[in-house]
Amino acid sequence: MKQRITIDHVGIAAHSLTEGSRFWELLGLDSNGEDEEVKDQGVITLFFPLDVVDKSSTNIEILEAMGPDTPIGKFLDKRGPGIQQLCLAVDDLNSMIAHLMENGIQMIDTSPRKGAHNSSIAFVHPKSTGGILVELKQR
Repeated sequence: MKQRITIDHVGIAAHSLTEGSRFWELLGLDSNGEDEEVKDQGVITLFFPLDVVDKSSTNIEILEAMGPDTPIGKFLDKRGPGIQQLCLAVDDLNSMIAHLMENGIQMIDTSPRKGAHNSSIAFVHPKSTGGILVELKQR
């Protein structure tokens, strides 16, 4: 199964969007709009796109917890601010999930769910990726 794989974004947990955005703004990056609440994940996100290469861009995503009992809230409590996940864009999310599961990869999501910007996403458990939370996103 061969799919085009690109880095969609790197998710960075921060205590606040303002705090987490400061460095990226100093670099000269502009956010691509307003922050967005993803209520079922308990997070507020803000994206900073990098330059477009081959009609797509990689983004920096700042993640602010909506509460201490959310995934980002727990991450911040345990590890503090920093890279929380790597998101890879794939051509066919459903077939990628099936392929990974057929090959013994532990998925957090065995079917796609809604992510930021109304996208379809699924998370791969860090136990199967060498300790990295990987988010897969339908291109």
